[in-house]
Amino acid sequence: MLARNRPSMNGLRRSHKSAATVLAVGVLALSGPGLAVELPFKARAARAVYDWTGFYVGGHWGYGGGSFGPGTNSLPLQGVFFPHGPTGLISGYQVGYNREFANHMVLGLEADASFTSPADQAALAQAPAPFNATLDYVGTLRGRVGYAYGRWMPFVTGGFAWGHTHVGINDGSGAIIGRYQPGWTAGVGLEFAVSGNWTAKLEYDYVDLARQAYDLSGFGLPGVNVDPRIHLAKVGLNYQFGDTLWKPAAEAKTAHPESNDWTIHAQTTFLPQAYPAFRSPYAGTNSLPGGGQLQQTWTTTAFLGVRLWDGGEFYFNPELAQGFGLNGTLGIAGFPNGEAQKAGAAFPKIRPQRYYLKQTWGLGGEQEEVTDGPNQLPGKRDIDRVTLVVGRFAIGDFFDNNAYAHDPRADFMNWSIWESGAYDFPADLPGYTRGAMVELNRKDWAVRAAFVEVPSQPNSDILTFKTGGAVIEFEERHTIFDQPGKLRLGAFVNQGVMGNYRQAIALAALEPTRDINDVMASIRHVNPKYGVYANLEQQVAQDIGMFARASWNDGQNEILSFTDIDRSLAGGVSIKGSYWGRPNDTVGIGGAVNGLSTAHRDYLAAGGNGLLIGDGQLNYRSEQILEAFYAYQVTKNVIVTADYQFIANPAYNADRGPVSIFACRLHGEF
Repeated sequence: MLARNRPSMNGLRRSHKSAATVLAVGVLALSGPGLAVELPFKARAARAVYDWTGFYVGGHWGYGGGSFGPGTNSLPLQGVFFPHGPTGLISGYQVGYNREFANHMVLGLEADASFTSPADQAALAQAPAPFNATLDYVGTLRGRVGYAYGRWMPFVTGGFAWGHTHVGINDGSGAIIGRYQPGWTAGVGLEFAVSGNWTAKLEYDYVDLARQAYDLSGFGLPGVNVDPRIHLAKVGLNYQFGDTLWKPAAEAKTAHPESNDWTIHAQTTFLPQAYPAFRSPYAGTNSLPGGGQLQQTWTTTAFLGVRLWDGGEFYFNPELAQGFGLNGTLGIAGFPNGEAQKAGAAFPKIRPQRYYLKQTWGLGGEQEEVTDGPNQLPGKRDIDRVTLVVGRFAIGDFFDNNAYAHDPRADFMNWSIWESGAYDFPADLPGYTRGAMVELNRKDWAVRAAFVEVPSQPNSDILTFKTGGAVIEFEERHTIFDQPGKLRLGAFVNQGVMGNYRQAIALAALEPTRDINDVMASIRHVNPKYGVYANLEQQVAQDIGMFARASWNDGQNEILSFTDIDRSLAGGVSIKGSYWGRPNDTVGIGGAVNGLSTAHRDYLAAGGNGLLIGDGQLNYRSEQILEAFYAYQVTKNVIVTADYQFIANPAYNADRGPVSIFACRLHGEF
């Protein structure tokens, strides 16, 4: 659901002279979601004449447009910074090989894949159609012909293309018909050797895919020809290996002095989850199916940062996400997969998850070292400081943090363990919002507050400032018997378009033939939701820590963003593997008990649906969760985690369950 700040990772960072820094970072801020291999950032010694010969791998980011032909009702995809269109924003990967000849001609071969954005829900609502056509992704295999002007190489490119399109039927059935379509592509570009092994490129590609006829007669609709003709504008970054794909680290040399003014990190996480059949005498719209299921999610994220001026930093995190949570992320309030977004997709979808400006004002006095990490530039900063963040981010980036349970890519996976379950933090479907956060930090305490956008209605992907959400948190730092710990206390209030549980129940009783969910939708207007949370982390011995969370909200109006929890208690222990000779392994054992307000449970018992749950009826009991995991470090950059969760009374229903959920998480950090 929500991407978190990540622990420090191996820096994919290069140094170069100031002029090259500006160009490189400009490209990096628009590059694709990272490289799924470990790349040494120490470059080869600079050459008098740059040699373009060798293998390379990289990522790209950009924007597309075009047409699928008349009558296709192309699905409007998110452009974010640009108008929506048939592709919206795009991002993907490329791999290739170049050979430079004595006359400076460069011949190459490149394969790439570009993925499109999710649908623009606001545009869809304005222009409904009986069906919509869309492009899921496009791939190419192209030759490249360039001419090397030292560190510059203009080139032309062309070759074979293919893509996958689908037509979605808007009759409420969710029916989708998909097709693979071959074609051709041609384009031009300019590539520049930024420094050592790194090159940046600007590229335009035209893609023409063969026409495909879709027969829609089975849905009472006329057939349609989908004929994609796509324009793609890309900026990208390539890492050049030379003729040897994997060079020993000892051979790597620095081409320019080290610089702390920009940073690149990346992560990729593949997380399959499954559960066997369990007791399920009945089921509702949002129930977890009783017959068992296997689903998987996969994300790849780039963490790009640049220092703009003294104290000023900019961060950009494009992310590709694919797959679904169990049952489409429905059926359990304390959902078992923190990587599962409510906006799941069969093909990877690109979103610019974070883009924010961070300004820090030092107040003087003692300083501390800041290590290079994702969304963290290295250097020194005053311990006493004021920080302002403005842009798009996740509330969990700055609030309700915990050293032992806060990152579903590295530690606990259950939503109600890595987050205060009753904190209905404002967010769109992937778990992000836009707004501002300010923090005052002292040596032994900190206070931070934020005001951000909220969804336009429950479970909406559209954020609005018409209402808004606010949170304030106080953090206290202490030692107990020389062991460090932190206590965080937070309070929040959201103003959003929500329905009232008691009002919906009363109106449904007056109109027994009307579905209570329709009643709820008809009475939504601006209502408040407020609550509090407490969060403790405490080291009890070297490499052993414990954590605890408690949270509560008023429970009178609908949940807007997170999950169907009004009261929650969670806690557990985390142990590093230094005790058995594997210091980078981790064992975690945690649990949560989740509950609902009386009004909320009565609404569900009457057949109401929440954000994630709704069995049609309810034999109420608290939802009880136990999670245990072992994270095993395979290499310096790769960790495999085995995870087990036992969930009693899923969705607060004693008539269903318990459920045992098994997972194997593969996580890489670069």
